[in-house]
Amino acid sequence: MKLSCSQSELNNALQLVSRAVSNRPTHPVLANVLLAADEVTGKLRLTGFDLSLGIQTSISASIDSSGAITLPAKLFGEIVSKLSNDSPLVLTSDETSQQVELTSKSGTYQVRGMLSDDFPELPLVENGTSFKLNPLLLSNAIKSTLFASSTDDAKQLLTGVNLTFDGYGIESAATDGHRLAVLNLNNILSDSKEIDSSIKFEKFSITLPSKSLREVEKFLSTCDISHPINFFIDKGQVVFISVEDIITIRALEGSYPNYSQLLPDTFENELEFDRKEFISSLERIAVLADQHNNVIKVTTDGSANLIKISTDAQDIGTGYESLPVSYKGDSFQIAFNVRYLLDGLKVIDSNLIKLSCNSPTTPAIFSPINSDVNFTYLVMPIQIRN
Repeated sequence: MKLSCSQSELNNALQLVSRAVSNRPTHPVLANVLLAADEVTGKLRLTGFDLSLGIQTSISASIDSSGAITLPAKLFGEIVSKLSNDSPLVLTSDETSQQVELTSKSGTYQVRGMLSDDFPELPLVENGTSFKLNPLLLSNAIKSTLFASSTDDAKQLLTGVNLTFDGYGIESAATDGHRLAVLNLNNILSDSKEIDSSIKFEKFSITLPSKSLREVEKFLSTCDISHPINFFIDKGQVVFISVEDIITIRALEGSYPNYSQLLPDTFENELEFDRKEFISSLERIAVLADQHNNVIKVTTDGSANLIKISTDAQDIGTGYESLPVSYKGDSFQIAFNVRYLLDGLKVIDSNLIKLSCNSPTTPAIFSPINSDVNFTYLVMPIQIRN
């Protein structure tokens, strides 16, 4: 293999695919990135794969001879990132050698790798269901629910985000057992005309690992929104394809909990308030709440359109803030983990928020008002011991 390419393009490609390289590989070759040069296409293809998440991208290169090799992702990436971008980089290796010679304007480096035959093939979906999705909306769907997934590996299915497709839109949901975030996007398909209304579409769901989706969300945020993302799914494998990039994810096994049954049909109490003012009050109160148990109380007074947000950090201090609200219902007091509230409120894209609840021990629902986004955030209250 012999080729020359741009330092900046190679560096950017390495940064992208290295996100799929395991920090604790089960096999030494999984700590490497695969480089494959094709003189027919004039492309250098780079791949990172940890057996769950795979990322592949291609860059243009001047290729004298085709070939492939794997190189240590961290070491090779650090070397390339520090080289000058004033002139092209030249990569050379022979068929029998497990070593690449990297020549730049300032000097030459030799990096030992492993044979490409040892690198696992990236799983691709040949059949199954496919869509063209708007990358910006897909990124929002992931970002708006990802934070609510569990970090407890013992609850493996809850460490993912559940995506439900009905042929016209996507419902994205995540829960850790204490909170639930659900977002419905009916306009995420890049072109609804592509769906033939005469064809019966089978509704289906899939749960993808949050760790992998964080990388997808970062990737989507850099995509050109004028070019749709091709989305393929088959037999527990999901593939996202952009212009030059491929991301593949292995789904989590099992049936996701029926979270819709957690959402109450009616509410006795409803509060409407300014989202930014509420967040600001919570962040100030959180300074004290974080010192003890993160618990804050929201107290309403039926005679005044105000709520009191308070905390009592034992042996440290207390604090409260008042916030104007539009309120319907009886006087009550309800307690929450302040971090759960802030996580959810920060992803809601609306100036006005509604808090709906029935009692201090039943689920509370936060939702945007006068918004095109159909978002629901459920938080379980903390029981107050008087």
